[in-house]
Amino acid sequence: MYLTKEVYGDPSVHPQPEHYWGNVNPFGPRACYDEGKRVAEALCYAYREQHDVDIRIARIFNTYGPRMGASDGRVVSNFIASALTGEDLKITGDGKATRSFQYVTDCTQGLYALMQSDYSKGPVNIGNSREFTIQQLAELVIGLVSQMTGRCRISIAYLPPLVDDPTVRRPDITLAREVLRWEPVIRLEEGLRRTIEWHINERRSD
Repeated sequence: MYLTKEVYGDPSVHPQPEHYWGNVNPFGPRACYDEGKRVAEALCYAYREQHDVDIRIARIFNTYGPRMGASDGRVVSNFIASALTGEDLKITGDGKATRSFQYVTDCTQGLYALMQSDYSKGPVNIGNSREFTIQQLAELVIGLVSQMTGRCRISIAYLPPLVDDPTVRRPDITLAREVLRWEPVIRLEEGLRRTIEWHINERRSD
């Protein structure tokens, strides 16, 4: 069962370990998404207890890489698509909110390690323990796109913050290191370079 870090909501514990219960608003614009992930975990747990089924639960943190749709709504693909078309990169809030980004191959290797393991006591965070502000991500994308395309006039636009949008997000991956012998190895700059290169090639082939 692959779920997400959204179970932590806007966390008051940082970084977030698996035993943290989260801080989710059950009556707000993000409620259905956040609570939907939480109830899915609860159902998995109940099914295991009732039917003695072997389960695995991965809490996946922000994952990116080639083949992400330019319009899929995720921050990495949004920023890359905007930079490549010369549009402003749009940041909701002041850019100080943080996220942790893992390259797709790191994520798949973590999931594979979990599925091959005998660990089924509870959820396991699959994410990158390095943390970046959204502002840092935007500036890194702008720098790489400028370097790779020669486009030098790319700006950032700031929009009002979203309701209940988490201010911090970083996994504690101690458990994954211990029971899976896994941790991410691709640095953000290298992963973004690979992702941007894929988007450039896609645009050329259209």
